[in-house]
Amino acid sequence: MTDGRSVEGEPDEYARILEENRRYVDAFDRSALTAAPISGLAIIACMDARLDVEEALGLRTGDAHIIRNAGGLATDDAIRSLIVSQEVLGTDEVLLIGHTGCGLERADEDAIRNDLAARTGRRLDIAFGSFPDVEESVRAEVERLRAHPWVRPVPIHGLVFDVATGRLIEIS
Repeated sequence: MTDGRSVEGEPDEYARILEENRRYVDAFDRSALTAAPISGLAIIACMDARLDVEEALGLRTGDAHIIRNAGGLATDDAIRSLIVSQEVLGTDEVLLIGHTGCGLERADEDAIRNDLAARTGRRLDIAFGSFPDVEESVRAEVERLRAHPWVRPVPIHGLVFDVATGRLIEIS
């Protein structure tokens, strides 16, 4: 159920996750990995559940830093994480990945804020980062990274993941 409670007799999602973690611990063999990614790659990607970044790119645990948020946007916080990735942990290449069918593409931010205000009784001026076109969004976010004075001048690539085919489309 969506309220966090389980239907009688069925385990809730949280309990299932804890059980899966117990199985994971039994087979855990990654204690020798460091915080620095093996490939030197940092990735900013959308949080969409259909985009399995590691699987789509053939990555394993420890290969890359993956920074995820709604829309795969180069927000101030994503850039903060990228700078830490570069300055502290040595990454030297960046991918920014958007995807087709993104919930933020053509989203009505005023409607979202109005719905939240109606539900909570509080109005906040939060930018959700909606955009009219995913390819243009990826281009703009890549340019924002390239222009940022603290982001190292390393190769920065923009891609769109097609949720219908799994294909990565090179944008910039």
